[in-house]
Amino acid sequence: MPRRRIGFWYRFAAVICKPPLVVLLKRDWRGMENIPAEGGFITAVNHNSHIDPLAYAHFQYNTGRVPRFLAKAGLFSKGFVGAAMRGTGQIPVYRESTDALSAFRAAIDAVERGECVAFYPEGTLTRDPDGWPMTGKTGAARVALQTKCPVIPVAQWGANELLPPYARKPRLFPRKTSRVLAGPPVDLSRFYDREMTPELLKEATEVIMAAVTRLLEDVRGEKAPDTPYDPRAERLEQRRRTHAQRRQDRAPRQDRTRGDRAAVPEEGLGT
Repeated sequence: MPRRRIGFWYRFAAVICKPPLVVLLKRDWRGMENIPAEGGFITAVNHNSHIDPLAYAHFQYNTGRVPRFLAKAGLFSKGFVGAAMRGTGQIPVYRESTDALSAFRAAIDAVERGECVAFYPEGTLTRDPDGWPMTGKTGAARVALQTKCPVIPVAQWGANELLPPYARKPRLFPRKTSRVLAGPPVDLSRFYDREMTPELLKEATEVIMAAVTRLLEDVRGEKAPDTPYDPRAERLEQRRRTHAQRRQDRAPRQDRTRGDRAAVPEEGLGT
């Protein structure tokens, strides 16, 4: 399947976005040779800053294979931004809706047309305290197993130093470095032609996320935690702690209430 042309809108976006990225971020890019020259494929990328989609898109644009991102559906109806999202071939995601399934169908169609679809498997900015990848959602694995396309793991670091997660103002000085490393395709062949159960998709997703994490260890020169941060498990644990605290707070009040009730008959007997 031949590659699709970059197109007017993507080139226009590059004209606008590349100059400030070049000014704000130095570049340490590796692994471009692992981006397929032809045919459809998926990239799985870690997410640690609101501006890292731009930094990563800059890297991949320079390979000649532009990424199609999955993005919130609301962005596609907002004037110029919406026109740019549609013109650059991004894929709308309807969150909290049964239409969310259409994003997977659109991603599969894009891959089968020879496109690159970029997934952030974590689904949101990492909440790991040290910026490591969290556990992933199964969308990338689902599309990969459906199409049997290459899955290229990508690790990035540096945009988060320019604009840390949930920060309102960038840290412009000293000038930061955008470090991006693309690895060889993840081997998912053992999952092919099997029933796509939740367990199978979870296992395939763990393989993908492990590959991304290993690349980030290379980029950062550090060792990642043995167990990735799991936001769902953290929410459950937080609820458990909250409920336990509430029970603990209620216990003294209940004891005092029982003590007051017990005191009434004693006072009555004394009169």
